[in-house]
This record gives sequence, C-alpha cells and structure tokens, in this order.
Amino acid sequence: MNKYEDRIKKNRIIKKRNSIIIGILFLCIFGWAFFIGTKVAYKKHAVVTTSNKVEHQKSAEEKQQDELKQRFTTKQPAGAYMPWKTKRTDGKKVAYLTFDDGPSPNTLKILSILKQNNIKATFFLIGQNAERNKELVKEEVKEGHVVGNHTYSHELKYREDPSVFVDDINRCDTVIKSIVGKDYNLKLVRFPGGSFNTRHLNLNPFKDAVTKAGYHYVDWNDWIGDAMRNNVPVDVLLNELRKYSNDDTVVVLMHDAATKATTVQALPEVIQYLKSKGYTFETLN
Repeated sequence: MNKYEDRIKKNRIIKKRNSIIIGILFLCIFGWAFFIGTKVAYKKHAVVTTSNKVEHQKSAEEKQQDELKQRFTTKQPAGAYMPWKTKRTDGKKVAYLTFDDGPSPNTLKILSILKQNNIKATFFLIGQNAERNKELVKEEVKEGHVVGNHTYSHELKYREDPSVFVDDINRCDTVIKSIVGKDYNLKLVRFPGGSFNTRHLNLNPFKDAVTKAGYHYVDWNDWIGDAMRNNVPVDVLLNELRKYSNDDTVVVLMHDAATKATTVQALPEVIQYLKSKGYTFETLN
C-alpha cells in the first residue's frame, strides 16, 4: 500500500513539474514572439517616419525638379506644339535653343556666341521690350533667328478673363509685325511661366482661347534652370541641363534678360555639351 501511495505522490510531482516546465516554455515563446513583433512594428514606424522626414526636408529646388519631371510628361491639348513628342525617323538628335524675355542688354552677346557656333535659335520676345529695342529684334531676324511671342506685358493675367490674355498676345504680335514686317505670321507663343496646369491654376480656358485665336504655343522639355533665380552659378546651370537632355529632341529653355548674365557665360558650354551628345540645332516654327 505504501508503495502504491509513494508511486501516486511521485506521479503527481512529475505532473506538477511538467506543468511548470510547459508554463515556463509557453511564457518564453510568448515573450519572444512579443519581442519580435514589437521590433518589426518599430522598424516599420521608423521607415515611415524617416520617409516623411525626408519628404519634409526636400529643398524648394528639389520640389521644383519633381514638378518639372511631372510637367515634361504631361499631355497637352490641341494647340500645343511639342516637338519632343514627335518620333523622329531620320536618326537625328535635334536641340532647339530658346530664349525668353528679350530683347535685353545681353542680346548682342548671345547673338555673337550663336554666330561663332553657326547656330540659329528662337527668341520669345516681350512686346514692350521689343518696342524699346527694335534694332535688336531686327538683328535677330537678320541673322536668321526666329522670333516668337511672349506676350506684350509678361504679366500673369491668369486671374482675369482669357480674352484679356489673348489681347496681350495680339498686342505683342502687332509690335513684332511693326518691326519685322507685315508678312510676319508665325503665331508661335510661349506662355509666361509655361502653359502648365498646377494644383492652384487651371490654364485650360487660356489655352483654348489662344488656340481659337489662331496661335499655337510651345513649352520645353529641357532647361538650364536660369528661371530659378537671378544669376544662377554656371556649374548649376550646366548640371540642370544634363538632368533633362535625354530625348532625341530637346527644347531648351533659357532667358535673355539683364539679370541673367550667367546664362551668357554658360551658353558656350551648353552648346558644346549638346554637340558632344550628338545634337544638331534648329529653330522652332
């Protein structure tokens, strides 16, 4: 009998010990799983936080680059002239050098550099600047360059009726005709700031009005970044050019203005870089 009782007690002790061991193992497994889960969740939170921090810390220039990339891939409605969207079948790479805002004190310097390199460009003139510098406009045409319309006042009248904007374009067209000759009929426009829609600005009514008035408008798919601020350092301008000169056809935005002296300084290197990439040069029409 005593042997039987001892065996029962021993079995109870073994069962109790096994229960304790199983409990400890369960707690260890649960604790380990909790630790791993917490660590994974922390990593995910860290990634999201870091991503948000990087996004928050983007400079104004980086945000502008993001916007430009989006602009370059945006489809434009009828009336838009987009040479880079036309697939080339001749095997050529073509660059269109374009200069906005002139004529200016820098115009003759630009013309001299273009002449030295035997390159023709397209100048988008502000009407009131053309009125004050008629001889410079005549010189541009004489040397075989194309002059386009960049409005008369260059005021961003996009909060007014589209007809007011068209009137400003018509006024510039009249000025150019008075200087170049009545046969001038290019009807090529570049919107101040480009014809790009933004979150806060819908230019579709203005683009429709310009198209109905018989004009076509052109933006760009490459630039040197001289629109960012006045007198951007030359190395920065060249770096901006390299970011976007990837298509077989590039329309390069530059500025002919008194405050863009570094654009003139960079122009020879702009030309040499595009030549090294196999581009030839033509004018918009």
